[in-house]
Amino acid sequence: MRELTYEKEEKYLSHYAARSKDTKGRVRPEEPCPMRTDYQRDRDRIIHSKAFRRLKNKTQVFLSPEGDHYRTRLTHTLDVSQIARSIARSLMLNEDLTEAIALGHDLGHTPFGHAGEKTLSRMTDGQFEHSRQSRRVVEILENEGRGLNLTLEVRDGIENHQLEGRPMTLEGRVVCLADKIAYINHDIDDALRAGILREEELPKESIALLGRTSRERINAMILSIYNKSFGKNLVDMEDDVKQATLSLRSFLYERVYRDNDAKTEEVKADRMLEAMFGFYLKHEEELPPFYRELRQRFGLKQAICDYIASMSDKYAVYAFSRLFIPSSWKLDN
Repeated sequence: MRELTYEKEEKYLSHYAARSKDTKGRVRPEEPCPMRTDYQRDRDRIIHSKAFRRLKNKTQVFLSPEGDHYRTRLTHTLDVSQIARSIARSLMLNEDLTEAIALGHDLGHTPFGHAGEKTLSRMTDGQFEHSRQSRRVVEILENEGRGLNLTLEVRDGIENHQLEGRPMTLEGRVVCLADKIAYINHDIDDALRAGILREEELPKESIALLGRTSRERINAMILSIYNKSFGKNLVDMEDDVKQATLSLRSFLYERVYRDNDAKTEEVKADRMLEAMFGFYLKHEEELPPFYRELRQRFGLKQAICDYIASMSDKYAVYAFSRLFIPSSWKLDN
């Protein structure tokens, strides 16, 4: 089956696609799987990882939303994977590699979304970034410190998934754009649902070009990437669609990400994570054994970052409560 996949890739994929048989490989060599290519194995390892399962209880944008239909970090990841595969298929790129990168791109994200990332960055003098932490998860932290031993192409794509990143493959670039397409459109949906935005407030020129609904805008963005990139050694949008997309992104930063009533809870999250970080700096013996071992290899601040970044929102609240609230004061649920 693996050899058959190689043949299909050679026959059908673009000249610029990353072929599974040409992977630069893993840090620790392994026997090939008779059924799956290395990129397919990477995808499966990510899906079965603990870090992937924790994404279901990590914030995407809105902290503790009232309702079941707001995106979490897991549903965002699935959105990115679906969009990225659609783009990769249209451009005849490697869907398996694209999917693996997409599924792993946010594994290192903190509890409480970008609010948590900002806290850890501040506590480490700007050294923490979720994209680098995601690569650290798959290289070191998963599997009791042995990592997932993924291929270089997947690890590189995970680390370089941000818009300014420079991934080594076109498949990695696909995930960069799919990530933006997903969060721009789905964050608009969530903000409308939360009552933070009204549809008539969205940038009129962007909406006129891209479409009124999330589905219309996603389709327009994917089609633009196809029109601009098919048969070329690049993955990008047409200029007018790119400008409209960036306009929506800027609008969200002003109206949703930086200033809205639903984000007031982020102040509490910031103080909570800062307090925990400070506590472990003074009481490293209170870290779990695995993270105390990491402290010996990577330093105390990195070990604390690894521990806090791994937490789900719910577990972070529990850990804070255990450290700072006397048990007799805790409220009954």
